[in-house]
Amino acid sequence: MSKIPKLLFILTLLPLLQSCSTVDKDPSTAEEAFKIAQDYEKADRYQVAIQRYTDVKNKFPYSSLATEAELAIADVHYKSEDYSDAQISYQNFRELHPKHPKSDYVVFRTGLSYFQQLPETIDRDLTLATDAIYNFNELLKKYPESSYKAEAEEYRKKAYSMLTEKELYIADFYLKEKIYDSALLRYESALNKYSGFDYDSRILKGAIEASKELKNSEKEKQYTEMLLAKFPDSPEAQEIRKSGGTTE
Repeated sequence: MSKIPKLLFILTLLPLLQSCSTVDKDPSTAEEAFKIAQDYEKADRYQVAIQRYTDVKNKFPYSSLATEAELAIADVHYKSEDYSDAQISYQNFRELHPKHPKSDYVVFRTGLSYFQQLPETIDRDLTLATDAIYNFNELLKKYPESSYKAEAEEYRKKAYSMLTEKELYIADFYLKEKIYDSALLRYESALNKYSGFDYDSRILKGAIEASKELKNSEKEKQYTEMLLAKFPDSPEAQEIRKSGGTTE
């Protein structure tokens, strides 16, 4: 038998062998029932795995594996990219087991489940970004030593960036359409809510332009001074200097 047909033969047999090993297990104990669920999860048979973990939870409610099965159900939902159900499962788990040793993991995964439900483009509803940020903030506050801290900070920044870009997208639209009062309100809102996420110089430049069009010299001066003081080397600061909007 050549190498390629032999390999195909082995790959064909693998699911059958795995199925046989699962059948050999006795689901009458929590340990074996849990192992059966794990086998289905490893085989990427997620729906069956969830049902098997649910059986562990329902049939052996006083076993420590019942709790582990609850968390496994949430993980399988996440693994299968069913992020909405994963989010709900993690939240339910936390409500039932608020002092579980993996609480930091559960909070992180809750935030990540919200984040994964966000649209790919900023012109759509980004409400879930706020929920994601809430959970990431909670992790950073309650579990500062968590091994998930760095990832939480990374995804938190991504969520904030999306919200900031959305606010800038709307503000820039108003500025382009010469609706200057609404543009200024949006730039100021972005500055108050999302300062510190690499967009400040863009926000300030927009606020300066809107203030100038509104003939609000006080705000124009305020935001110009802020831009030149905090971001003197930014492209936006250079543009303001060239246009003569400098107090230096």
